[in-house]
Amino acid sequence: MLLSTESITKTFAGLRALSDVSVTVEQGEIVGVIGPNGSGKTTLINIISGVLDPTEGRVRCGEEHWTIRASHRVARSGIARTFQNVRLFSEMTVLENIEVAASGNPATRGWYRPREVSRLALSRLQLEAHADTVVTELPYGIQRRVEIARAVATHPKFLLLDEPAAGLNEAESDDLLATMLRLRDELGFGALLVDHDLRLIMRATDRIYVLNEGKQLAHGSPDEVRHDKKVIRAYIGGGDDLVEPGAGRDDGTEAGR
Repeated sequence: MLLSTESITKTFAGLRALSDVSVTVEQGEIVGVIGPNGSGKTTLINIISGVLDPTEGRVRCGEEHWTIRASHRVARSGIARTFQNVRLFSEMTVLENIEVAASGNPATRGWYRPREVSRLALSRLQLEAHADTVVTELPYGIQRRVEIARAVATHPKFLLLDEPAAGLNEAESDDLLATMLRLRDELGFGALLVDHDLRLIMRATDRIYVLNEGKQLAHGSPDEVRHDKKVIRAYIGGGDDLVEPGAGRDDGTEAGR
């Protein structure tokens, strides 16, 4: 199955946030989207997930395609997401947060019981010890895991990850990488990953799209993007490589800001 955007354009009161952007994600692969601040990365995820309507273009998921679709209907099409800023139900426990998502998705009804699905998601994200903890009592990195578990509990065909490594240290980012790859292999979903952590992006993804000022600047393998002179100029204004292999998180993060 394929998730794609077809010539997406989005304007806000005359400001063109995206211009003719087309990306594709197949089930079983992780595709990255990178670009300087303001390049339209989160806007793209918001359009795919139904938070925003495109000015032009459409989204396709398998045999379904749409220009405008409410976010809850997008979720029922098999597309789940996390947010740039953690959005959890602050007065609920970890398990309750996940159950909300599991209960609202048709895939978890009937034969699948929401509580069972939620506990399985807890296990997959190694959150069992925190099941009955109110989410605001958890460290930030664990809250990020809860968001991913909540998305996984909906049995997604595609997962949209909006800066999941934001606020994480290098060890937490490495753990996130291992978790994403393991979940992709176990569950077979496709993932669209937006992040400023270029160290994570370069190791996690099969392909990368680069946006700049709302336009698609480049597309290719991590190695091709790393050496693309247009991409290097957009990020750091010069140099030979966007990210040196094995570079520390600080190098990648600064390049991505």
